[in-house]
Amino acid sequence: MKTSRRNFLKISAITTSLLAVNKSKATQIVLNHSNTSTQPIVLSTWRFGVEANAEAWKTLTNKGRALDAVEAGVKVTEANPKERSVGYGGRPDRDGRVTLDACIMDEFSNIGSVACLENIKHPISVARAVMEKTPHVMLVGDGAFDFAISQGFPKENLLVKESEEEWKAWLKKSEYKPKANIENHDTIGMIALDMRGNLSGACTTSGLAFKMHGRVGDSPIIGAGLFVDNEVGAATATGHGEEVIRIAGSHTVVELMRQGLHPEEACKKAVERIVNSAKMRNKPLSDLQIGFIAINKKGEHGAYCLQSGFNYAVYSPEINNQLIDAKHIL
Repeated sequence: MKTSRRNFLKISAITTSLLAVNKSKATQIVLNHSNTSTQPIVLSTWRFGVEANAEAWKTLTNKGRALDAVEAGVKVTEANPKERSVGYGGRPDRDGRVTLDACIMDEFSNIGSVACLENIKHPISVARAVMEKTPHVMLVGDGAFDFAISQGFPKENLLVKESEEEWKAWLKKSEYKPKANIENHDTIGMIALDMRGNLSGACTTSGLAFKMHGRVGDSPIIGAGLFVDNEVGAATATGHGEEVIRIAGSHTVVELMRQGLHPEEACKKAVERIVNSAKMRNKPLSDLQIGFIAINKKGEHGAYCLQSGFNYAVYSPEINNQLIDAKHIL
């Protein structure tokens, strides 16, 4: 008996619906085809990375996703008012407003980002909500704030007394000259490899202290402040974001690893490109700091920076959450 046109259309519709429902599951099966366990590892920037790594490690050693690990890890730094360059307690812009930037990326190349977000303590979680609950990849300013409120994030005052006093002192001269390794422009970038062999990363910051209102650096920009390729590796950046953006820094590091470079060598090559870019523009290097960290699919890790003073934290079965001074060019 021939199938009627009506029945054929019904069957086609049901088949299409089932394919759509199972699309994400099918993708996950393809990427996680191996049942072998991978040794986890997590890296993060600067000294506050040690505490953040410890939180991320709980998820990784419980066979959780790298995505969940990096979000949980950087939230520790975002919530600490003593860390004056990330989240709650971050130094304000020249108008006295604390604006936050963050992005997140998972093993499927899903991405989410927020920029110039005010009055929300955890921009990394808002970035993840953008990734998972909207058709977009980036929301900024009032739009990012309105979305955060709609998702149940509480409105909070992020300007702590110490940051406000520093801002008022700065206003007396209003001299804007960020200095290398002075913690007024640091970022926590975190990248992790989980037991399934999948990579994810997160990056969050309050940006340059006393910046122009509306300034956005590299941290919330996928490919600049953070990039993850689950076939190759992951990288994240810290320091003067304008210089990182010029070379799409984190993407550059990952592509260099794709060519076979060890993570440390890939980071070094990216820093060298920034040096060459600065020299072409007659930009003095003395007050600049750029640092990259990276891991590949094998779990190998590395870092490099422009000048001494940048350190990063590593937690793996072999390295018990150590703070390591990165090699440098200058």
